[in-house]
Amino acid sequence: MISVLLFSLIAGLSIPVGAALARLKIVLPDWKERELRHTIVAFGAGALLSAVALVLIPQGAEPVSPWIALGSFVTGAILMRAIDGAIARRGGQGAQFLAMMSDFVPEAIAMGALFSVSPEAAPLLALLIALQNVPEAFNAYHEAEEAGHDSHEGLVRKFTLLALMGPLCAVGGYLFLSGAPQVTGILMCAAAGGILYLIFQDIAPQVPLENDTLPPLGAVAGFGLGLAGELFMNG
Repeated sequence: MISVLLFSLIAGLSIPVGAALARLKIVLPDWKERELRHTIVAFGAGALLSAVALVLIPQGAEPVSPWIALGSFVTGAILMRAIDGAIARRGGQGAQFLAMMSDFVPEAIAMGALFSVSPEAAPLLALLIALQNVPEAFNAYHEAEEAGHDSHEGLVRKFTLLALMGPLCAVGGYLFLSGAPQVTGILMCAAAGGILYLIFQDIAPQVPLENDTLPPLGAVAGFGLGLAGELFMNG
């Protein structure tokens, strides 16, 4: 239990770290600042895509039938479309935060469940989650700051609350879902569908920058991060 709390807390604290990095004001020419922002958005999209392709779908589909996995995936995308549409109608821009939450919460639950059946692989999953959270939190903070609906203090509370959800979700997965892999699988497949919807609907359109090829390479680097974590976990 101590290991579950420790590693899930490390994974969660990477969220306020990413937000804190977003608060740093780096003095750059305007075009360089735009290039940096687009590249980090692309890196975060690549990391999210790696979470879908290398963690959520493979681990989520394993304990359930193909039809249940597919149905959960499609249902997750439909639910995320409804949530994203409701936020858009209210004038909000919460795609990055929604994607980060949809990625972090089921992965934290899975990490807790993984500690009971494969404790040697769980720390590597925690490290992968932490590395993914940093660029995702960076982008989510910038998006929330530009929307202007929350003060700096409100954003700090929101990101800290999400970080603290990590240990709660991991402990819940460890205590209640280690013997119910089907439930964890459905949750992960649904999260994958929702994240994939957000990537193509809201996040990827922010990546292109005229006459610049660096942002797409950021997406490749983000996916490469997830691929490295997968290769080391299943080595």
